[in-house]
Amino acid sequence: MNPVADNKEVQHLSRHIVIAAAITGALGIAIGAFAAHGLESLFESRGYDAAFAAKRSNQFEVGVRYHLLQSAMLLALAAIPWGSQRWRRWSMRMSLIGQTLFCGSLYLLVLTNTPKLGAITPLGGVCLIFSWLMLLPMCWKSGDE
Repeated sequence: MNPVADNKEVQHLSRHIVIAAAITGALGIAIGAFAAHGLESLFESRGYDAAFAAKRSNQFEVGVRYHLLQSAMLLALAAIPWGSQRWRRWSMRMSLIGQTLFCGSLYLLVLTNTPKLGAITPLGGVCLIFSWLMLLPMCWKSGDE
């Protein structure tokens, strides 16, 4: 193996992961700002009672929290200078899929008041869990096998 080529591959993948983290992090902040400043008026315009609005607001906030946690996880993933690039790539993919399914389904559930979307949320949660668990074999494997 060529250590210079391997290092370039690590840097290339890390750059892509940082780009993904930057985009998802910025989206998470923007969506969180909307939650803080626009959700209440949306609920009022739809005539939601206080208890129902609080429930939906909490669901939205869970989405934002996990969204931002996974964006931070992506930054950490990009910073790890060793390990299997294959597992690093899959960890990134699972994180992005999980963010989309878990957080996205919660956002849509709240914004459209479509409880059926809650059936998608656990699938996203499983992807988020796997994105973390894939760090283990990434660390056990040193090459790109």
